[in-house]
Amino acid sequence: MRADQTPAVDRFGPPRQAVRRAAVLGSPIGHSLSPTLHRAAYAAMGLDWSYEAVDCDETALPALLGSLDRSWAGLALTMPLKRAALPLIDEVSDLALDVGGVNTVVFRDGRSFGDNTDVYGMVTALREAGIEAPGSAVVLGGGATACSALAALRELGVREPALVVRERSRAAEAGAAAGRLGIAVEVHTFRELEKLLPGTGLVVSTLPAGAADAYAAAVMHARAAVFDVVHAAWPTRLVKAAGFAGSPVVDGLSMLLHQAVRQVELMTGRTDVPIAAMRSAGRAELARRAG
Repeated sequence: MRADQTPAVDRFGPPRQAVRRAAVLGSPIGHSLSPTLHRAAYAAMGLDWSYEAVDCDETALPALLGSLDRSWAGLALTMPLKRAALPLIDEVSDLALDVGGVNTVVFRDGRSFGDNTDVYGMVTALREAGIEAPGSAVVLGGGATACSALAALRELGVREPALVVRERSRAAEAGAAAGRLGIAVEVHTFRELEKLLPGTGLVVSTLPAGAADAYAAAVMHARAAVFDVVHAAWPTRLVKAAGFAGSPVVDGLSMLLHQAVRQVELMTGRTDVPIAAMRSAGRAELARRAG
């Protein structure tokens, strides 16, 4: 479904259907695993809810938000909408403001509430893998996901992470987020990465699939734990190398799963979210796509 296919209705007016609705918005959106995860949750929870993927860019977002009626429970937002949505939401959490991006919108009593569950997803995925206090960390990349990674690292006690980008100018967004989060970030380029790795407790890659391949050997020799946010092309070369060294690894599906669990909690108001069913559905869908 495209944003321009959404029917025009009064904002949060009377619902036209009893079924509650939710969706993930972004562009492109066809690759999103969110419909699989959310639908699995609704089925296991006995909810007669629908969840779809809507292709929507920044230009179409204001009109789409203005078209939603009371049948809508919430939205998940992916790129390029996380920052663009901030001024369009009635109330935004402190965390989302600090990170600089909203990935979850919940509708209640005619108002919209924005939050960021990416940070929760990262922290929970790391703790699930036994990574509670890495001590030090290196973040690869400087975009929106890197900003969430900085917030997650702060929660795990890392107050001075290193940020590695291709050019220092690409660190502006993450640097601003670090300032709002109250942490200090050392910015480096990839030419300096090998010197940074010795003694590092955790490497977080927020790079696209394949972009971290060239650094796999260096990370392997450092024997640091690795969290790679990629979930589709799994295992990545970076993760394989870390695994050969016996280092703990965390996959992007775990992050995606736990942030979706939190979204379901926020949208439904329930805490009995079926994590196992969602994880199984996500793995099955990824296997189907790979096959």
